[in-house]
Amino acid sequence: MSEIRFIHTADLHLDSPFKGLSGLPAEHLRTVRASTFSAFTNLIRHAVESKPDFLLIVGDVYDGEDRSLRAQLKFQEGMSELETAGIPVFICHGNHDHLGGRWTRFELPPNVHVLGGDVQSVPLRIDGQDIVIHGFSYPERHVREPVIEHYPVAGGDLETIHIGMLHGSLAGDETHAVYAPFTKEALLSKGYDYWALGHIHLRQRLHDAPPIVYPGNLQGRHRKESGMKGFYEVTLSKAGASSLEFIPASALVFDRLQVSCAGLRHANEWFSACREAIEGYQAEFGACLLELEMVDLDAGSMDLFQESPEEVWLETLREWLEESEIFIWVQQLTFDWKPERTAANWNLVQAVQERMDQWPEAEWKRLLKDVYQHRGSKYLDVLAADSIQDIRAGAASLLVKEMTEAD
Repeated sequence: MSEIRFIHTADLHLDSPFKGLSGLPAEHLRTVRASTFSAFTNLIRHAVESKPDFLLIVGDVYDGEDRSLRAQLKFQEGMSELETAGIPVFICHGNHDHLGGRWTRFELPPNVHVLGGDVQSVPLRIDGQDIVIHGFSYPERHVREPVIEHYPVAGGDLETIHIGMLHGSLAGDETHAVYAPFTKEALLSKGYDYWALGHIHLRQRLHDAPPIVYPGNLQGRHRKESGMKGFYEVTLSKAGASSLEFIPASALVFDRLQVSCAGLRHANEWFSACREAIEGYQAEFGACLLELEMVDLDAGSMDLFQESPEEVWLETLREWLEESEIFIWVQQLTFDWKPERTAANWNLVQAVQERMDQWPEAEWKRLLKDVYQHRGSKYLDVLAADSIQDIRAGAASLLVKEMTEAD
């Protein structure tokens, strides 16, 4: 039986607007807003050089249902490069770029097969190996029902490789909006040799044999999509052997970086510690947007940071890093104020933190409703469980810091 090799990618989100990056200089903002295109270019270059048998794009090629002209032109150019290289492409559209949107049409080259609004099974033959690719595009933005029910069970031909493409959510996983929910058992019941998933931006493997895989998105778009992003190059055979190689593609990386402040007493020591941590990270990952968390704080370093407002420390650090030839931007500074190092009123701090820990999600939403009803709320993330944890951690940190300053 023949071995096949293909690329599995998803969630390109071309022309993402990157909201909420306040304070970013204009030239840096242009770099950030071009990053989804740069990551896409990295994908196309790799494909042209490695020449896989075909390429799968599992939903959300575009960031919005209107599919900007700029994004469509870049995508059409990329598909044309793949056509010249003789690489077929199979696409299903997701909730962001569903078929019901309005956009000026671009004609894609003949190597591109776009799946329709109903589940389709597309046959393909590569070097004598029969392959069938199953999948669908979202006909509208909200697909709530479990479409997995409409996927056919693999036929009795033991020679044919079956691959499923599905842009959707594992039932019960609410890290993203729940669309086209499925269970792992439902996927396995179809008898396919590989499940190419999309929609969840975190890279993960739900099952090994057969592989059920989320490649994550191609380019992080905010601090919660941290670390290097990319796609998988997959080798697969009907005999059951498979290998997946992660290929980095991000043009820039969002991440959180810790800086040890143990024993720091002077500002120049802190700047040097920050620079050493940032340059070490940048040497490994390249261009980056970072949150710096100050850890290992002792009484002396806490006194140092209280001599100037946090905004002044941040602005001065940004200016100090402007000399770097590679894009580096520090979005935020946070301080890991350890409660056990505060003196008076710690019992009050601890009581408030424990009370916040007990609040259910509904209570957080009630307390924050005025913020989320403000006209500026369109720039805020949806108030999900991870957002609440961030807010809780920030509130606790602020409370401890205020108590420390009061002491």
